Amino acid sequence: MGHAGGRRPADPKPHWQGHRERLRGKLLKRGAGALEDYDVLEVILMAFIPRRNVKPIAKALMTRFGSLSGVLAAPSTDLVKIDGIGETVDAYLKAIAELQSRASREEIRKRPAISSWSALMSYVRKELQHEGREQFRALFLDRKNQLIADEVLGHGTVDHAPVYPREIARRALELQASSLILVHNHPSGDTTPSRADIDMTREIINVLYPLGITVHDHLIAGTGGVTSFRTAGLILP
Repeated sequence: MGHAGGRRPADPKPHWQGHRERLRGKLLKRGAGALEDYDVLEVILMAFIPRRNVKPIAKALMTRFGSLSGVLAAPSTDLVKIDGIGETVDAYLKAIAELQSRASREEIRKRPAISSWSALMSYVRKELQHEGREQFRALFLDRKNQLIADEVLGHGTVDHAPVYPREIARRALELQASSLILVHNHPSGDTTPSRADIDMTREIINVLYPLGITVHDHLIAGTGGVTSFRTAGLILP
C-alpha cells in the first residue's frame, strides 16, 4: 500500500540516540558533577564514536579496568581488545590521560611541592597507581621546593626497579636541584615499604648528603594509596 504523497515515513531513531540526548541534557543542565563515572565515560565516547550505542562499550571498559583512572591508564594493547575501541579512540583516551597528567603537574609546579602535599599525593597516585611494572622516579626541586623536573630513572619487573644512587646524584647536580622526592610504585597494590626500599633510600640519602642535596621523602604508590617514608618515620627530619 502506498503512502500519501508517495513519501515513506521517516525511519525511527535508534533507541540509543534518545539515551544520548537525555545524557547530554543532564550534562548541560546539571553539570558533569551530576554524572556517574560510567556516564562521564559514555559522554567522552559519544564524541569519539558518533554513530553507535556506546553504553555497552563504557560498561565493558569499566568492568575490565575497574575505574576511570584504570581506563585512562590501561595499555593500548588491552584497550583495543574491547569491542568498539579502535586505534583512534585509544589515541583520544591517551590524550585525555595526558591532559589529566599535565594538569596535575601544573598544580605542583605552581607552589612549593612540600607545602602542596595533597596535590603532590594526588599527582603521584594518578601517575603510578595503575603502572604494571615497577617504576622509579625522582621529583627534583629548587631552593624554593618548586618542581624542576619529574623524571623516570628506572624501570623494572613487577617487583624490582634498578636504581643507581650516583646516577640520581649526577642528574640532581645537572638540574641544579637543592632537594628531591623519591617516588616508585608497587604493582601488587601493597604500598608497604620493603627492606630493599628502606636500604635503597638510605643509600641515596648518604650519597646526596655530602653534596648538600636533601631527600624530603620517598613515596610508594599503588592501588591501595600512597605511603610516605617521612610520615612512617623512615626518614628523619
